[in-house]
Parts: sequence; structure tokens; C-alpha cells
Amino acid sequence: MDSLIWAGTALSVVGLAGLVWCIFKVARARRAGLSDDALRAAVQRVLPYNFGALGLSVIGLMMVITGIFLG
Repeated sequence: MDSLIWAGTALSVVGLAGLVWCIFKVARARRAGLSDDALRAAVQRVLPYNFGALGLSVIGLMMVITGIFLG
């Protein structure tokens, strides 16, 4: 079960890195001084990546919990 725990940890870290990337991407768009419509479009482009990264983190955490529970 150690491999399940470590694989889940790696998946969670990748998801967390994706979330940090999304934060920086939106912060850069906000600092650019875009209009409301352009800022909204920039956020909408990042949103699918944000949900994907969040999903990876959740799946990784579920793997860790499952590995601890079964181990």
C-alpha cells in the first residue's frame, strides 16, 4: 500500500502545482489592467485547468486515504 500512498501524494502535488499555476495566470491577467470583458474571458480560459487540477488533487488525496486505510 506504500506505492498507493506515494502515487497519491505525487498526484496531489501535481494538482497543487496546477492550482498555483492557475492563480498566477489569473493574477497576471488582473495586473495587466484588462477590461472587464477581457478579464472575464481570461478567467474563463483558465477555469477548465483549475477544475482539472482540483480534480487531480482530490483523486490523489483519495488514493492516500485509501492506502492508509488498507495499509
